[in-house]
Amino acid sequence: MNAMMETSELPAVFDGVKLAAVAAVLYVIVRCLNLKSPTAPPDLYFQDSGLSRFLLKSCPLLTKEYIPPLIWGKSGHIQTALYGKMGRVRSPHPYGHRKFITMSDGATSTFDLFEPLAEHCVGDDITMVICPGIANHSEKQYIRTFVDYAQKNGYRCAVLNHLGALPNIELTSPRMFTYGCTWEFGAMVNYIKKTYPLTQLVVVGFSLGGNIVCKYLGETQANQEKVLCCVSVCQGYSALRSPLSGHLGNETIVGIVIPRFIPRVESGLETQKSAEWRAQETFMQWDQCRRFYNFLMADNMKKIILSHRQALFGDHVKKPQSLEDTDLSRLYTATSLMQIDDNVMRKFHGYNSLKEYYEEESCMRYLHRIYVPLMLVNAADDPLVHESLLAIPKSLSEKRENVMFVLPLHGGHLGFFEGSVLFPEPLTWMDKLVVEYANAICQWERNKSQCSDTELVEADLE
Repeated sequence: MNAMMETSELPAVFDGVKLAAVAAVLYVIVRCLNLKSPTAPPDLYFQDSGLSRFLLKSCPLLTKEYIPPLIWGKSGHIQTALYGKMGRVRSPHPYGHRKFITMSDGATSTFDLFEPLAEHCVGDDITMVICPGIANHSEKQYIRTFVDYAQKNGYRCAVLNHLGALPNIELTSPRMFTYGCTWEFGAMVNYIKKTYPLTQLVVVGFSLGGNIVCKYLGETQANQEKVLCCVSVCQGYSALRSPLSGHLGNETIVGIVIPRFIPRVESGLETQKSAEWRAQETFMQWDQCRRFYNFLMADNMKKIILSHRQALFGDHVKKPQSLEDTDLSRLYTATSLMQIDDNVMRKFHGYNSLKEYYEEESCMRYLHRIYVPLMLVNAADDPLVHESLLAIPKSLSEKRENVMFVLPLHGGHLGFFEGSVLFPEPLTWMDKLVVEYANAICQWERNKSQCSDTELVEADLE
C-alpha cells in the first residue's frame, strides 16, 4: 500500500520540478531582455532659452515615447550586438564619389561625397560632415542608412573614411587613425568649405567620431565658422578621467530645465564615488560585459593594424622614433584597447604615456569651447559607456545654453532600433532624430534674424 502511494506521488514531484524550471527560465528571459522596463520619452537636460523651446516644439522625437522592438529592444546588449553584427536591415546603397587628400605627413586621407536627392526644407545648401565610429567608414551599413535618409531630406553628405579602415586603401605613411586625431576630419571639412563656398555645415559624429568632431570644433574658433550645429551620438567623452575630475570650463552652473522632472545629481558621497571612476578602468571591468566588448574591439583593431603591417612596421618605412619592433610582438598578445593604445596608437603622435595620450585626445577639455548648437545623445543602457561618464554632458548642459543632452532609456550602443514586436525597421530613432534636429536648427537660423525669440517660439512650423 505504501509503495503504491509513493509511486503516485512521484509524477507530482516531477511536475513540480518542471514547473519550477520553466518559471526559472522565464524569469531569466524577462531579466535578460529587460522586458519589465518601461518605454518613455528620452530624458532631456538643457537650459530654458528661446532655442531650447523652439527645439522642443520643432522636434517631436525629443518629447515622444521611444518604443524599441517589443521582444528584444529593451536590452542594450542585444541592440548593441545587432548593430555590431548586422548594422541595419535592408540597408540602401547610396551613390557617392570618393575623394583623396594627401596630408602633410604623406598619409592619404579619403572621404566619400554624396549629393542631395531633394531640396532642403529651408532651400539652402547644407552639407553634413560625418565622422563614423571606431574603425568605420562610409561603406558601413549604419552609415549608408543614415546618409540615404539625409540625402532624401536635402543634405549633401561627406563621410570620413578613418585612416586605415578601408581594406582596399593602402596606408601611404606609418600612421593610421587614432582616438582623437582631427587631422583627416579637418582636411575633409576644409575641402567642403573650399569646394562649396556657399554651403553651411552640420557636423555629425558617431561613437569615437563624436569625440573627434567635438574636439575638432573646440580646438579653435575658426573651426566653427559656417557650422550650424553639431550632433554627437554614443560617445564616451573621456578615455581617462571621471566626469567630475576633469575640466569643463570656468562657468558657474546656473540651472537646468528637465521636462520629465529628473532630479539633479546632488554633491556629496555620490559625487565623491563618481570621481573615483576612471574610464579605462570601467572598460576593463566585467559588469555589463564591458570587458568582453573591450576584447572584441581590441581583436578587430589588431586585425586592422596587422593588415597594414608593412606600412606601419616595415623596414623600408620611417617609423616614429618611439615605435619599435617589439611593439609588434606586444600587439599580438594585447587583449584590450588600452594595451593597443599604449603599445602602438599613442606613438603615432609621440605621446610619452597613455595618460598623456588620453588627456590630450579626449574631447572633454574642448567641449566648453563649442558655441554652436550642440546635441549630445547617449542611451542609458549603452554597455560600452559607463554611467559615470554621463555626468559630463549633464554638467555641460547645466552651463551652456547651446547644449542639449538627450538620454533615452534604451538603444544600446548605436542601436536605437524601432519596430513593433520582433523585426526592426530600416530607419532607426537615431537616424530620424539627427535629421529632425538639423532641420530645426536650419529653420531657427533662417528665421531668428527675421523675428524675436518669442515670436519664433510662438510661430507654427509648417
